[in-house]
Amino acid sequence: MNFVESIRIALRALNANKVRSALTMLGVIIGVAAVILLVAIGTGVQDEITGSIEGLGSNLIFVFAGNFEEGPGGGGPGGSSVRSFSIEDADLLQRRLGSEHAVVPVVQGPLTLRVGNRTMRTTVAAANENAGDVFSADYVGGRGYRRSEVSASARVVVIGATVRDRLFPNQDPVGQTMSINGQRFNVIGHVAAQGGSLTGDQDNQVFMPITAAQRLLGTTDVGLIAVKAATADDVEILQQRIRQVLTPRFGDEFSVFSQEQTLGIFQQILGTLTFMLAGIAGISLLVGGIGIMNIMLVSVSERTREIGIRKAVGARTYDIMSQFVIEAVTLSVAGGAVGIALGAIGAQILTEWVPTEVTVWAVALAFTFSAGVGIFFGVYPAYKASRLDPIEALRYE
Repeated sequence: MNFVESIRIALRALNANKVRSALTMLGVIIGVAAVILLVAIGTGVQDEITGSIEGLGSNLIFVFAGNFEEGPGGGGPGGSSVRSFSIEDADLLQRRLGSEHAVVPVVQGPLTLRVGNRTMRTTVAAANENAGDVFSADYVGGRGYRRSEVSASARVVVIGATVRDRLFPNQDPVGQTMSINGQRFNVIGHVAAQGGSLTGDQDNQVFMPITAAQRLLGTTDVGLIAVKAATADDVEILQQRIRQVLTPRFGDEFSVFSQEQTLGIFQQILGTLTFMLAGIAGISLLVGGIGIMNIMLVSVSERTREIGIRKAVGARTYDIMSQFVIEAVTLSVAGGAVGIALGAIGAQILTEWVPTEVTVWAVALAFTFSAGVGIFFGVYPAYKASRLDPIEALRYE
């Protein structure tokens, strides 16, 4: 019996039990779809964050409170011994580094906005007057805040595109007032849609002088200091000078990363997370494979007499084995194809809420793994069928 004939017999056997075959494929379908979907989400988020960090500008250095190399418990971020920066620390860096380099302290926190009967929860990303030199912003209307407004803790605010659309629909927000945590602020500008960044979703944020934000949030802490070097050649030198300035105050309880290093850290973390999600989803593929093995064993039991007849008329061990392996592989490959289609459709739908990207390697991995599941879990039932004694098989009831 040739290979084509084995395929024909296998397909006929599967077609005779359509419902059982469909239910057997379901585990593989769910597993493959989950792999495609979760990898698409992980890759999409990674690409968006990468683009956002690169879109912040060039020649940037980020200074964080806490030792990111030691981690929590060793004075790292989240540890109880971590000391936050202050505006004075940023001012000291500005003086020591020189006016040709821009130093920007950044404060973030949750806020409640209200305009008339419209309210929303958002976050503030506050900085000093150098923010426009470090973080790019495309103003649709109005302006940014000035140095005098930072010094006076002026209640002025620049709003993102999402905030503008929700609180000032079909209106020009410049010159209007809004309530932020119960205090009145004047809207002096609004920016074009920019997407996510290192400081979060910029479209769903408001921007104000750092002094006003600290008063509003009841804190003097600064979570991040951003430095923009005058040229790319200055980045490495500035990192060393920043450490020299801050070490007497903070010891080793701070971290200094260039833009490239920060990008690498995010890519490593998100890449690991993506593979972890794919691995978790892959567990359901193993469950689907066990289901295939179970059904194939049932099929062998049901068709024992058929196997006996075929062996009695000259079918070889290879013929019997190949038939059942083909059945198992057909179930897994068909389930993999349906799973890939469902995963791609699901990823497309989810783009409305989260960034997704279906990659070729994820599709190839899911399809190859699903085919491998069919082969791996189909071999034992096929081997068992091929080893049946034809006389005993013919006697089987």
